[in-house]
Amino acid sequence: MTLGIQLQQGLTALGLALPESAQEQFLGYLMLLKKWNATYNLTSIREESAMLTQHLLDSLSILPHLEKSALVARRWMDVGSGAGLPGIPLAIACPQIQMALIDSVDKKTAFQRQVKIELGLSNLTILGGRVENQPAAQCDAVISRAFAELADFVSLAGHLLAEGGALYAMKGQLPHEEIARLPAGWHVAQCLPLKVPGMAAERHLIVLQKDH
Repeated sequence: MTLGIQLQQGLTALGLALPESAQEQFLGYLMLLKKWNATYNLTSIREESAMLTQHLLDSLSILPHLEKSALVARRWMDVGSGAGLPGIPLAIACPQIQMALIDSVDKKTAFQRQVKIELGLSNLTILGGRVENQPAAQCDAVISRAFAELADFVSLAGHLLAEGGALYAMKGQLPHEEIARLPAGWHVAQCLPLKVPGMAAERHLIVLQKDH
């Protein structure tokens, strides 16, 4: 099976109807990731097909669960973005959002900048430095994927949210103990099981908001 067919089947399984131009950008991203990974070791996953499933489709698996209000002209930030996951796939799939990526590792932000240039992602901003040093109240949504425990996510990135915003934490198994350790003033607004085509492992999206 070609990578393009695998991508089409994965998008269909997720219920996502995306234009051919977006699918070409997804494949272009995977080619860049494989190329840079040979030198910079951005991910332990080496094989394109596995990258597509475990990185690309995993990142996109949240989209069927997001309401339109979360995606129209909204400001997103992907913290601890690493190889640009999930921020780059989300920016490709949703050109109507503004997506900022932040990572403190120079080789990772260099890769992200190259992806932005080569794929022409005008809705993508690359930020270096540490999450906790970013200016406050600049985002409607902050997302992380394998970044930190929920309590640390809140303490490091909670200040980034504008009024009414939400933190989105992509997790594996439902992290009951982490939820129990959430700091005062925060609550779980939603806890959504994710289904990633080609992956048997449990995945969840935890949506966190400040108490009113």
